[in-house]
Amino acid sequence: MADKFAIVTGASSGIGLELARLAARDGYDLLVAADTPLVDAAAALKGEGVEVQSVETDLSTIEGVDRLLAAAGGRRVDLLCANAGHGLGGGFLDQEVSEWRHVIDTNITGTVYLLQKVLRQMRDAGEGKVLITGSVAGWIPGSFQAVYNGTKAFVDNFAAAIRNELKDVKGITITTLLPGPVETAFFERAGMMDTKVGQSESKSDPADVAKDGWTALMKGTDNIVSGISNKLQVAGAGVLPQSVTAEQHRKIAEPGSGE
Repeated sequence: MADKFAIVTGASSGIGLELARLAARDGYDLLVAADTPLVDAAAALKGEGVEVQSVETDLSTIEGVDRLLAAAGGRRVDLLCANAGHGLGGGFLDQEVSEWRHVIDTNITGTVYLLQKVLRQMRDAGEGKVLITGSVAGWIPGSFQAVYNGTKAFVDNFAAAIRNELKDVKGITITTLLPGPVETAFFERAGMMDTKVGQSESKSDPADVAKDGWTALMKGTDNIVSGISNKLQVAGAGVLPQSVTAEQHRKIAEPGSGE
């Protein structure tokens, strides 16, 4: 058993798996979680020489988050990568309530509850590191991805707010990772494979995004936008009218735009 313990959510693949790999290589024992099977992830991480537990649980629910925390067995959490998230494409009026509700519950409700529980522990211990996966999508009105972008706007702003609330608590850092489109199963799961962004071959490598986030986390940086083009996009979103950025998003996310 290592001296350091980390929880990584959304760790079955993509950015989450790469973050877990980096944590393992840095000597953290791991508790990894996702709402899909983690057999491949757990096998890959066990080769890193640390203790690895995996929990398949629905992180959109309070009960699912409680199940994750119970699996920690009371062990102090030194590092949390709150990476779990879901996307959803298509026109808002055409989406089922259960679909957009799951996005909100995973990206916001489950994330906020997990952060509150873990940060209370860290405050009591007087130390801890947190990485929250937000998105550049939170800066852009997401035409045909409206609920997802809205949840990421919440996450980006919420992270900044709690960082400020805890600024006088020495030993605790909260870093926000803001990636753009990443080459993961995200777009397939979101039903966006017929879109321009879903078909794009210029998506970021999840290993590169995770490395950017990990480096910022270890430095205690407030936030990191991963990728030069995404940095430019965020800068542009700060000055362009929302009607313009919403139209730009429409061109890459509208169903059929990738055909």
